[in-house]
Amino acid sequence: MVEIETLVVFEQHLAGGKSLANVILQGLDLTGRTRVLLGADLTGTVFLGCQLETQALQAVIAHGAMVFPPFSGLPYSPYRGGLYSPEELYAGFDPAHPDSYADTPDARIYAHWNSRGGANSPSLLETLAQRLHDHSITDAMEEVLAQQSQGRPRRVVAIMGGHSMLRGQPEYRTVVELARELARLGFFLVSGGGPGAMEATHVGAWFAGRTDAELSAALELLAKAPSYKDREWLSRAFEVRATWPLRDADRVVSESLGIPTWHYGHEPPNPFATHIAKYFANSVREDGLLTIARGGVIYSPGSAGTIQEIFQDACQNHYNTVGVISPMIFLGQDFWTRTRPVYPLLEHLARGQDYARYLLLTDSRERIVQALVDFDREQEARERAR
Repeated sequence: MVEIETLVVFEQHLAGGKSLANVILQGLDLTGRTRVLLGADLTGTVFLGCQLETQALQAVIAHGAMVFPPFSGLPYSPYRGGLYSPEELYAGFDPAHPDSYADTPDARIYAHWNSRGGANSPSLLETLAQRLHDHSITDAMEEVLAQQSQGRPRRVVAIMGGHSMLRGQPEYRTVVELARELARLGFFLVSGGGPGAMEATHVGAWFAGRTDAELSAALELLAKAPSYKDREWLSRAFEVRATWPLRDADRVVSESLGIPTWHYGHEPPNPFATHIAKYFANSVREDGLLTIARGGVIYSPGSAGTIQEIFQDACQNHYNTVGVISPMIFLGQDFWTRTRPVYPLLEHLARGQDYARYLLLTDSRERIVQALVDFDREQEARERAR
């Protein structure tokens, strides 16, 4: 079915003489367009959260169209037509006044989520609105991922790691430089969309078109507020964005996707991600993040959340539940064998399984990049052979 998510596309669709039959209209304000709707073929048409005048509403229902009415009193739209951007979520934020974050849409949605019971809301309508919102986010994310890059679908690689990794730490810079190199090679970087190693992923993509000197200056500026708990954390990020904005020539290579959640809404979403798929349901977000990373997942140092993701990913690979067995790469030999000795267990679990050959434990950025490039070439060869 055709999906129409903006009034511009709606008008273009009608101007081209196309029918509205079997078309999904999502989140459109159609007041003032009643006459057009009364004269249209509405067989199988679906209206998701559209504003309709009374006469139009009666007519579309009489013609057998399906109508999902809009919700009122919510600080978010359950029927979004696209992903969020940092500019939308942080609208109204003034870097000179860090406390102005409380007035942003992101903060207001989080406050609303908390006031309605958080992850355990007793309101059926609230939970329904959240599920519809998350469904819309998934749909919008799939559209972004389906876009072509160099004649192929996006080659998605995820970098996982702890939110407590501090700006200024050597590990943070390592993730930044690794992500920048992968972005330059055409990989589409995704992360959990929060601070720490997740932020480093998107900083790397953001600076894919910039020099080493520019990157070093930016990292020095970010390190003035090392932790997301610091009052200036977000302000320093916006200062870096303003000093080194994305240039048109760099925009494609610097695109990245953050997938945060209001379940952890105390952690602000990453302002360096160009696309933000923010969910209410953390379980949907976690599994979906690993599922889309068909080009491989890199695990930088992290704690319980990262370890959970490792075994979710291992389960997908072990039973090949997504149709692709992809690399699981562990950055930090000492960390993953001594500090958090996950790798030996995973290696044992993978014995005799296809994904055993896609496990890698290393401290070398070069080996990581080569492993992902080799896997991508292998996948491309399989696509051509089909």
